[in-house]
Amino acid sequence: MIYTCETRLINGMKKIFPAIVAFISLFAFAATAEAVSMNFPSLPTIPQIPSLPTITLPSGMTGDDIVQKDFALFQQLNIGTRFGITFHSHMNVCAAADTGSAACDARVITDGKGNPTASATLPQGMSPAQFLKAYNLPGVAATSPSRPIIAIVDSNDDPNIASDLATYSTTYGLPQLPTCSAAIASSKVACFKKVNQTGATTRLPSQDAGWALEISLDVEMAHAICQNCSILLVEANSATYANLATAENEAVALGATVVSNSYGGSEFSGETSYDSAFNHPGVAIVASAGDSGYGVEYPAASRYVTAAGGTSLYLNSNGTYNSEVAWGGTGSGCSAFEAKETWQTDTGCARRTVTDVSADADPNTGAAVYDSVRYYGQHGWWQVGGTSLASPIIAATYALSGNTAGATNQLPYTLGTRSDLHDVTSGTNGSCGGSYLCTAVVGYDGPTGLGTPNGASAF
Repeated sequence: MIYTCETRLINGMKKIFPAIVAFISLFAFAATAEAVSMNFPSLPTIPQIPSLPTITLPSGMTGDDIVQKDFALFQQLNIGTRFGITFHSHMNVCAAADTGSAACDARVITDGKGNPTASATLPQGMSPAQFLKAYNLPGVAATSPSRPIIAIVDSNDDPNIASDLATYSTTYGLPQLPTCSAAIASSKVACFKKVNQTGATTRLPSQDAGWALEISLDVEMAHAICQNCSILLVEANSATYANLATAENEAVALGATVVSNSYGGSEFSGETSYDSAFNHPGVAIVASAGDSGYGVEYPAASRYVTAAGGTSLYLNSNGTYNSEVAWGGTGSGCSAFEAKETWQTDTGCARRTVTDVSADADPNTGAAVYDSVRYYGQHGWWQVGGTSLASPIIAATYALSGNTAGATNQLPYTLGTRSDLHDVTSGTNGSCGGSYLCTAVVGYDGPTGLGTPNGASAF
């Protein structure tokens, strides 16, 4: 970013006039845009966007409050013109969770009337190469002394996931993952295996179209980020925490070195009784932070997981990283029940603070995902976001690093530096009196944690 007189003025006024800062930041951008060559101008650094203007959705477009917030920021920062992105409405992929159960944390692009839309051709969504370039990741992991195994824990069965992964890999020129011929932990080549919550390849759970789209997102993104990792899909019988906890333990028992959990629900008084399922020293456990804006969900609240928050990711015209803002739908906040670990040193929350790190989650900057299971009567290519996208990105980044010794959720705190994490300093996901718990600021904050990957060395 080019620093001008306007920029220095902004830095001096941040704490006093946040609303004026937002206006001056946009003015400073206009004054310096011509000096930036080849790349799009970076977004203005606005530590707090306290009150987005009330903007009516375009005629014929419907959406919930998350869509409303996204569109307001999209308009305020002129994202369409700067980055050539077309705004679309989006919706939750899975139904709301019942008490004692979780819902998946994926959101899918819809048409103007709120209907999910699939295509026979690739959508606007990001490709594996774009994610790897943006986050400066190598895409392959060391396989000595052993090959990393990324486990995906989800509910219900996706009957077509093996063939859908093959289609995704062919489309993007990724290595194919054959079905494991024996135990995944003993395979000498990268392979894919699907089991039920007790480790059997037969008697799989019932099919669910929403969870099938979630599974496609998780498996395909894990393969996109770590292309020589083996992938183990463990399907819980249902989305109850009891069944998901059983699946979590089974994933570790079968040799997973990393586990991604793209689901959650509101915190509850008995949540700590399930914490043991996520307490596996030497295995990196990642959980999505939620898609309902400011507020904490479980298992992201567990003190044994790395909670993955969400951002809106913007790229330059040459595909390199430009900037990120906190996505308005990401969860964050102060846990009501979970204790704080010693390496989390923020002072505005006496208990566990969510999140730890973050990655792309905005559906409008989300991933292209292939799913042939009919969802709302359609199948094919979808554009999907939500913190369900961030979770497998972070999980696969752990796999690329190879650092899974001890309590892995402390690693970004002890290894992370300004050079290997993108510090996201703009955006908000709700109202919390302007504190860091719901507002992206310099350094640690709730919506984006310590930041997003810039290489794998912080993991």
